[in-house]
Amino acid sequence: MKRIIILLTAISLTLGSTFAQKMIQKNNIQLSSDLMTPEALWAMGRISGYAASPDGKHIAYQVGYYSVAENKSHHILYMMDADGKNQKQLTTSAANETDVAWLSNDHIAFITGGEVWSMNIDGTDRKQLSNTKGEVEGYLFSPDKTKVILIKSIPYHGSIQKNPADLPKATGRLITDMNYRHWDHYVESIAHPFVANVNGDGTIGEAKDILEGKPYECPMAPFGGIEQLAWSNDSKKIAYTCRMKEGVEYAISTDSDIFLYDLEAEEGSTNRNKNLCKEGVNLPSIHAKDANWRIDPSKTMKNQRINHLEGDLNVGYDQNPKFSPDGRYVAWLSMERDGYESDRQRLCCFDLQTGDKKYLTESFDSNVDDFCWSDNKDAIIYFIGVWHGTENLYAINWKGELKQLTNDWADFGSLQMLNNKKQIIAERHDYMNAADLYVITPNFKKPEKTDVKQITQENKHIFDQLAKGKIQQRWVKTTDGKEMMYWVILPPHFDETKKYPTLLFCEGGPQSPVSQFWSYRWNFMIMASQGYIVVAPNRHGLPGFGSEWCEEISGDWTGQCMDDYLTAIDDAANNLPYVDKDRLGCVGASFGGFSVYYLAGHHDKRFKCFIAHDGAFNLESMYTDTEEVWFSNWEYEDAYWNKDLSANAKRTYDNSPHKFVDKWDTPILCIHGELDYRINANQGFGAFNAAKLKGIPAELLLFPDENHWVLKPQNGILWQRTFFNWLDRWLK
Repeated sequence: MKRIIILLTAISLTLGSTFAQKMIQKNNIQLSSDLMTPEALWAMGRISGYAASPDGKHIAYQVGYYSVAENKSHHILYMMDADGKNQKQLTTSAANETDVAWLSNDHIAFITGGEVWSMNIDGTDRKQLSNTKGEVEGYLFSPDKTKVILIKSIPYHGSIQKNPADLPKATGRLITDMNYRHWDHYVESIAHPFVANVNGDGTIGEAKDILEGKPYECPMAPFGGIEQLAWSNDSKKIAYTCRMKEGVEYAISTDSDIFLYDLEAEEGSTNRNKNLCKEGVNLPSIHAKDANWRIDPSKTMKNQRINHLEGDLNVGYDQNPKFSPDGRYVAWLSMERDGYESDRQRLCCFDLQTGDKKYLTESFDSNVDDFCWSDNKDAIIYFIGVWHGTENLYAINWKGELKQLTNDWADFGSLQMLNNKKQIIAERHDYMNAADLYVITPNFKKPEKTDVKQITQENKHIFDQLAKGKIQQRWVKTTDGKEMMYWVILPPHFDETKKYPTLLFCEGGPQSPVSQFWSYRWNFMIMASQGYIVVAPNRHGLPGFGSEWCEEISGDWTGQCMDDYLTAIDDAANNLPYVDKDRLGCVGASFGGFSVYYLAGHHDKRFKCFIAHDGAFNLESMYTDTEEVWFSNWEYEDAYWNKDLSANAKRTYDNSPHKFVDKWDTPILCIHGELDYRINANQGFGAFNAAKLKGIPAELLLFPDENHWVLKPQNGILWQRTFFNWLDRWLK
């Protein structure tokens, strides 16, 4: 239930390992009209990784291409100058080539076939460096290139017992503890980081497991990658992310920590493996009064967080460490509270010399989603975060001075510095444009002079054939007297004299932002291209409008946030003359799917049809069905079987959508993946069966081989066609 942007990583991990017999390359599709179609969407290349050379002159990047006919993907490496010129395709085989990194200014490393390889930047002199029988899942060379971290999976039987040797064909699993399955797989292996020396000829020697004998994973499933580890500048230490728990403790806790592994310390010594989150002194945080905003302060919600001066502030998610350029500091992303996956994600900075810890971004009352260090004397860290429905670039210094450097109706993705420390590479996308790479020249003193330049145009040949819709931003007063922003996406060739069928989009999470995301499933451009207006509210419970606004949803899934949905669609229907109030639909996934199921019993005949993807239908069942119990514990506050339920818990269970099926009266399409262990498929079965038993027109699109998302090309096309056939049937 995390941000939609994670989809790109998941596609790379799930499909990127598939070896195509035939090389899949850029699709030069010729469209028959200027409207986006499912086929055009799946013909697009997807940029999913990039790295700058040490001298900052070149950028290597990865693009995934998809063949609907073969139902496969292929990932290709490209090289270009740092200004975007002289782009060259490096991939020469039908095998996937991914995870590009630089060994020198003219030599890169990459993964193919589960091994680390190298080649020159012109694609010549290809050489296999590792020899692990295809086990490498990620890697990271030390700054001096004498060592390398290899991510490999090892067998794990902490929750599922190993079957007897004399029953080799037995398919049963004897389960003795929780965390026996996670996201979309049974947990019979976990990832571990191994460290190996690099030989004089560049090949990689025998690797040592730095978590040897420990039943803990690193990186953390299901989304973690090599970004959860970092080398110190002197190549002698490794900072890594780990949640040292298993079984029930793993299932109910989000408490991961940052550990510092010293390669030169004696085995077993206290200096060998330090927990930075549980050590050091917490300094006073930098408070919001020190902020220097370029956004409207009148809409900034008051920060209600208590800033502790002492004690453990690191019992939630801590991840993605990065060393400062001078090697003195380690910074990472940090959440304060255990069991709360959507806690505000802050920047924690640890001084390796003094042991002091400081939380730098208390003046930014939203999440820090990625960051990079700078040598700039004015700004020490650049980061991206969501505010008012956009993901823009910010900078902060030691004084706590915060500057917003970009102010686009767009979302910037992961960032990294060019070698000169004066420019940033970032990925950028919005509702009408897929991801491309940009070079940003930040200006801390005069943020309005920050320069943003596009350097790739991966899908220009497709977008040049497409007409785009327009985006509007509206503010409306909620039923509790506050101001809510919602996006309105208009169809291409929009005619304000006509009336259009309109969709209410319900976001997932429940605390994921309705920012300017680009999705290959929940894509607003294709919805608009099919002749629909989309209303996408930033309801209570979403980040980007202050912590108070964001946290009001926990323990209140069916209160204010549901009122907000109806407020937004009513405002659009009553005040936008081109919205046809007699042709309204409601769609959503995950918590958005839950919202659809709930609104189906409470919409007072506003909507003519519903679509719910992977939504929770029966919250009592959901409490024990989901593999990450910490989510249910935090959001529902209590187990349903306890007799002395809190008011929030009682309200949550009393308002579970399945208890209002008696009020259902509107056609509904349910979609679910059977490999979805976050929200199990029985939730979709229950909703569909209830609708059919009620005599309500209903369909169930079931994917036996998909998880919480839909990743395979032909399934993706089937999803889009089914989605729009259902909407067209009832709204057109």
